[in-house]
Amino acid sequence: MSLATPSIIHGEVMHRRRRPVGNAFSYPAFCLALPLSRMGELARLGLAHNRRALVSFFDRDHGERDGAPLEPWLRRLFATEGIAADGEIVLYAFPRMLGYVFNPVSFWLCHDRDGGVRAVLCEVCNTFGERHNYMLAHPDGRPLVSGETLECRKTFHVSPFCEIKGGYRFRFNFAPGRWLARIDYYDGEEGDGALLETSISGAAMPLSPAAVRGLLWRYRWFTLGVIARIHWQAVKLWAKRVPYIPKPAAPLQRTTR
Repeated sequence: MSLATPSIIHGEVMHRRRRPVGNAFSYPAFCLALPLSRMGELARLGLAHNRRALVSFFDRDHGERDGAPLEPWLRRLFATEGIAADGEIVLYAFPRMLGYVFNPVSFWLCHDRDGGVRAVLCEVCNTFGERHNYMLAHPDGRPLVSGETLECRKTFHVSPFCEIKGGYRFRFNFAPGRWLARIDYYDGEEGDGALLETSISGAAMPLSPAAVRGLLWRYRWFTLGVIARIHWQAVKLWAKRVPYIPKPAAPLQRTTR
């Protein structure tokens, strides 16, 4: 499957906390893989674009949240960061289901003209209505490759049960037919062991009107389920007496690299 093929990724989300107590879960999940060069085709492929529908995608759910086209925003960000990603950009994210969406993290894979991945932008949202970007790219500009470990310091508050310290280690599978994004959080304590291990993975199928209808029957309560699971896991951690961390002020800079 080409990286320029709009797709649905069917798979699962996994989350595992190692300490001070164990807590783990996984559940069926999906996401979209949307090449920005083909956003004008989404309606023909069965996905409502910037209009209300049972399954839809709105530009204002990403980027500057102003509803403007997303590619110019990303190109400006690349220019600011000095990243030569002049090829296709593919967004991996949840759509709106029954009018609602919450993306804990969306991934923008930014390619060069030869198809190499030059950068991954991780667009993170927390349940307090805040958002932050983590830009992953090699300082020397060489392409990223599947399976390598990419590191970034933690600067943004997501969970009230984790402090802002240490950093993340990311690994991806960039093959168009198979998606894997793994994020492990290391807080710098108890040796080199990860405090949290998370991933979303799955196999791709082409986006089509029939496939979108299938999403509605299979995942129509998906967004509500995401929010419910986040709060249920928080209740479990609180019951296990994991220390609660009050929310600090959001970082002044929008993007961490």
